[in-house]
Amino acid sequence: MAYIISVNAAILTDSGGPCTVHDCTPDHPHLPSANRTLPGPECKFQSNPGYLQCLSRTRSDLVVATVAIAIIGCLSMGSFANLPFALAPGMGSNAYFAYNMVGFHGSGPVPYRTALAAIMLEGCIFLALSVLGLRAKLARMIPRNIRLASAAGIGFFLAFTGLQGSQGVGLIGPSTSTLVKITACARTDATTGACLGGTLQSPTFWLSALGFIITAICLSNELKGSMIYGIVFVTLVSWIRGTSVTIFPDNPTGNANYDYFKKVVDFHLIKGTAGKISFSGFNRSEVWIAVITLLYVDVLDTTGSMYSMAQYGGFTDDNGRFEGEYRAFIVDASSTIVGSALGTTTVTTFLESTAGLREGGRTGITAITVSVFFFLSLFFTPLFTNVPPWAVGPSLVLVGVLMSKMVMDIEWSKMKEAVPAFVTMILIPLTYSIANGIIAGLAMYLILHLYDYVVEGWKWVMKMRKMMNEAQNQVSAASAEVPSTPV
Repeated sequence: MAYIISVNAAILTDSGGPCTVHDCTPDHPHLPSANRTLPGPECKFQSNPGYLQCLSRTRSDLVVATVAIAIIGCLSMGSFANLPFALAPGMGSNAYFAYNMVGFHGSGPVPYRTALAAIMLEGCIFLALSVLGLRAKLARMIPRNIRLASAAGIGFFLAFTGLQGSQGVGLIGPSTSTLVKITACARTDATTGACLGGTLQSPTFWLSALGFIITAICLSNELKGSMIYGIVFVTLVSWIRGTSVTIFPDNPTGNANYDYFKKVVDFHLIKGTAGKISFSGFNRSEVWIAVITLLYVDVLDTTGSMYSMAQYGGFTDDNGRFEGEYRAFIVDASSTIVGSALGTTTVTTFLESTAGLREGGRTGITAITVSVFFFLSLFFTPLFTNVPPWAVGPSLVLVGVLMSKMVMDIEWSKMKEAVPAFVTMILIPLTYSIANGIIAGLAMYLILHLYDYVVEGWKWVMKMRKMMNEAQNQVSAASAEVPSTPV
């Protein structure tokens, strides 16, 4: 699970976090404040020193927030529910938060503070559903093939993100004629990401590709901790200064990051992301759509993961339930609420917990042990904050590979099931929105099944009418058999 520390922080930092235009360095900082030109919103998308420094601080905050909530979640799961399930911020909801809700560097429809409030509200609703025992029932209400297609679509969305330059290997970029194209260019536009020359000549792309191959080979051979090896290799090479792939270029930002990196051991206190909650923007429809989408993804992802691992560990009974399930759901939902207060997104039970189950973990001691190792990582913030995006990108693509296996279980032979599933799966990455894909898939499912619903409804009405007629006839017959009483 160690990869989530860098990956989650990197994805959430793409939202810009609490950084705003006010953090940008003025165009002429050497002039008196009265004569300075105030920067515009475009400074967030350029290499503005002040804004980059704010992003660096935000990434450090988010590394600590990710680790802190993983410690709290794992410790609570182990001690309160006594189950060997490990928790941390989940993949999918973090990408939805960064790229759909807040948008890249705050360019989306929902402000950062409001988005965190939406995460907290979703966690509260999730907690209420868990306490009332409605969580599993709600998950079963969603058509099975839509659930499977949603998971696969989110996997494609993560892979698409990992292939881009801002948070990935940089293989694909924008095109004016075909929307996207192969880039991996030696020179790119800092604002738009457009290729300025040298296609497939980016040194960081080829290093990232090598990291992808290393991780893929490890996964193919089922090595323990496969996801981390490629990240570690690419990161170690990128830490070498004076190379074309270094994450520490010879400029003020690179020098500042390198000075912090050299500390190796440092305990960072969260300063910018904790407590940044605001419910003032809840009068916008985009916020409520986001809450519903997050709740939908959380219900399906967490509930499905937890039941799958319980079955894998042999905890389930004949009805598919397992001991400690009620407390486990409460821990999971409560962790999301605490995580939002720290500045991170939905917390979920990780499928990587099966590694502990495979090694014999059957009690909460396993989860508590995971929390201890997460605690140790708190003291290595200078290392985790300097993992480059081209080291993270391959893992996003391979997470997409792992999630896309859900496609195998979709009923492709039944067009009423296949079409909504395909619409869901294809629109999530192509519209760059998990919500759009899910809404379109559910709408298509209802349209294709509308005739069946009408027929079933008509049959039910006719059945009730027949039953009422039979009851009325029986009452009439009984009345006729009663002898009349003389006056």
